[in-house]
Amino acid sequence: MGWWQVSADTLAASRFVLSPCAETFASLRLLHATNAAHPGERQWLDAHLPAYRARLARDPVTALLVPSRLGVEWIADFLTPTPRGGETFEEEVARVRAVSPTVAREHLGLSLRGPLPPLLERDDLPERAADLLTWVWEETVRPYWARRRRVLEADVVARVAQVGRVGWAAALDALRPGTRWLGESRLQVNLHEYPPREISGAELVFVPVTPQRVGWVSWEGTDRYALVYPCTGALADGGGRAVPVSLGALLGGARARVLVLLGSPMSTSQLVAVTGQGLGSVGRHLRVLLDAGLVERWGRAGRSVLYVRTAAGEVLVEAGTGMSRAGRS
Repeated sequence: MGWWQVSADTLAASRFVLSPCAETFASLRLLHATNAAHPGERQWLDAHLPAYRARLARDPVTALLVPSRLGVEWIADFLTPTPRGGETFEEEVARVRAVSPTVAREHLGLSLRGPLPPLLERDDLPERAADLLTWVWEETVRPYWARRRRVLEADVVARVAQVGRVGWAAALDALRPGTRWLGESRLQVNLHEYPPREISGAELVFVPVTPQRVGWVSWEGTDRYALVYPCTGALADGGGRAVPVSLGALLGGARARVLVLLGSPMSTSQLVAVTGQGLGSVGRHLRVLLDAGLVERWGRAGRSVLYVRTAAGEVLVEAGTGMSRAGRS
């Protein structure tokens, strides 16, 4: 397993940051793997895979570069600039473009665990990588960035609240598969057998992305380290469970959507992120559902109250789902 030695001061000073470039690279990995984790990802892949494949078909060098840099265990480092927080996508991808060709080839060699294919023995690899990331950002991420940003911000709020409630050790254990607190100032960051790294005194950031089943680590010299993880699945699945037509007719579509989402505990800010409704609208829906006995306060995550469906709410959702199925039969 790979692990980092992290002092208490470094962990206490760590922070969560958002990164458009990390979100874009995670989306590139999803386009490459095509392994959707939920219906929302499947819809996104169906919408963008044809154009992505067509672009690679027009550019054999970049088409070979993609699987080469996404190694079985090691991602070519120049593709994943360590997020600093507060940067635009353009600022982040400029760091990819500025990598020297020699360094890019060295990173690819590590990813491939051997010599580069002759087609990749060239000096424009950083430029091609940056161009592809820019295409993925402009065509497949930027149109959804407003919602994705809300989802990522809601995840950060929930993680920070979790740290305050149960401490760093438990919060890190729940971050992503392969990540856990080992004790004695050791943070396991993946399941691969890599030498440990001493990062005490460095800047440590945690970076959520919406694509599920992805995650990686990166570092910038010995000064900055990042652990990228998939955000909470309930937030990332923008499609989620469909709202039964009959339930929407009874409660109104927006209010029914809130009730359907509350099959698992969620806070008001998370509901705002997922539904795209305003804070006031979500609050009004929750008050009506509370008064009707369809949802209840489940507990707290830091300062945020969590809500969940009651048994009565569950019966109503299931009844609506059954009626919708009957109507289609």
